[in-house]
Amino acid sequence: MALWTSADAALATGGRVTTDWQASGVSIDTRTLQPGELFVALKDVRDGHDFVAAALAKGAAAALVSRIPDGVPDTAPLLIVPDVLKALEGLGTFARARTRAKVVGVTGSVGKTSTKEMLRAILSGQGKTHAAEASYNNHWGVPLTLARMPDDTDYAVIEIGMNHPGEIAPLARLAHLDVAMITIVAPAHLEAFDSIEGIAHEKAAIFEGLKPGGTAVYNADLPTTPILRAKALAMGAHPVGFGSDETADWRLVEARISDDATVCRANRRGEALLYKVSSPGRHFALNALGALAVAEALGADPMIAAHDLGRWAPPAGRGQRERITLDIVEETFFDLIDDAFNANPASMAAALDVLIAARPTDGIGRVGNGRRIAILGDMLELGLDEATLHRDIARHPGLQAVHLIHCVGPRMQALHAALPRGQRGEWVETAEELAARARHLVDAGDILLVKGSKGSKVSRVVDALRKIGQAAAPKEGTT
Repeated sequence: MALWTSADAALATGGRVTTDWQASGVSIDTRTLQPGELFVALKDVRDGHDFVAAALAKGAAAALVSRIPDGVPDTAPLLIVPDVLKALEGLGTFARARTRAKVVGVTGSVGKTSTKEMLRAILSGQGKTHAAEASYNNHWGVPLTLARMPDDTDYAVIEIGMNHPGEIAPLARLAHLDVAMITIVAPAHLEAFDSIEGIAHEKAAIFEGLKPGGTAVYNADLPTTPILRAKALAMGAHPVGFGSDETADWRLVEARISDDATVCRANRRGEALLYKVSSPGRHFALNALGALAVAEALGADPMIAAHDLGRWAPPAGRGQRERITLDIVEETFFDLIDDAFNANPASMAAALDVLIAARPTDGIGRVGNGRRIAILGDMLELGLDEATLHRDIARHPGLQAVHLIHCVGPRMQALHAALPRGQRGEWVETAEELAARARHLVDAGDILLVKGSKGSKVSRVVDALRKIGQAAAPKEGTT
């Protein structure tokens, strides 16, 4: 069955088709385009019109363009519109209108993608569920996710992000949400905002996209929670708080963290609830609780949803834990926590909590006792207070359990200087410098956390550490 016919696409965008066609999907990248998909020629770093000929040669059903590109005949299957991005938004609006799907939007300073994937896991057992494959949460990612939604979808999960004020509300309105969720409000993108309260108001703008009578699910543990709740009430939404606070509708009572999982005891409006998250971390436990509240608000069975949480594990670069084998015969190894995709003070604290709770393996390395080691890269876009926010990591509760902390990037110099001498590892300007010394950073039995903003490129250290040995199968419950 076609996802888009030329007639529906023309109606959705107000464009002109050169010939009839049917498309099985929507793509913006010729590298991942599959035969039969509609290629959308967006302008970003490169102009997508430069790749239309290649897309058609690769088997694209048609191309969405604002002009006929050079080298492409006017008889080619095209949908011609005045503005390609506006047309993509039109496809998203049309796709949303033609489905009966219940749609949830997820935003927050930390945990958007992980929570989106939790929701995909827990809703898939109760209906046909649609969600973006990656972090498609911006001005083109949200309409693209909607445009890819089949009309027989039961549940859709839309991730919504922002870098500047005024970005969230239009995307939320485009998605026409039944439920909206805010994972957390924390210092992130402070370069574009005057204060944490400014970030809270922007995150709360997701509630402007709710249908009348929709449900607003928000973190009840924050200093800015009153801002979130007030916005929900102002929009006429049904407010649902989750967290450890006694006022939370879904309250986390206990989270027991082990190497492989977090076992949770919660209270759902007076009713006891047990659930398990297949990854260590209190932040995962809290977001999972919020996801269960979302599932109930969407009409799904929360008990089945709690069971199906077991299908979820963090994706690469977002807290994934794996074992790297150093010697198969001697059975020596170290454990690696790959959290190198992004970082701000809240996610840094959560990642350090996971490392602190983890147990190294004694007696198999040169050092003798296994160590907890952190490799921390710069946190970006924190504004004028960035030096203080980096330095304050040294005050993290329980940090003394981390044996050694290596720092990457100019901003992390502030932390390096604030650390006790015995805990102070190397400081380097670039991740490449530390990656080149990967073999000297680790011993058998150690557990290493690598964490930093994507722009710090500490993922290169992760790659170098993986190359030291052969990665064994992930521990049960992880990927």
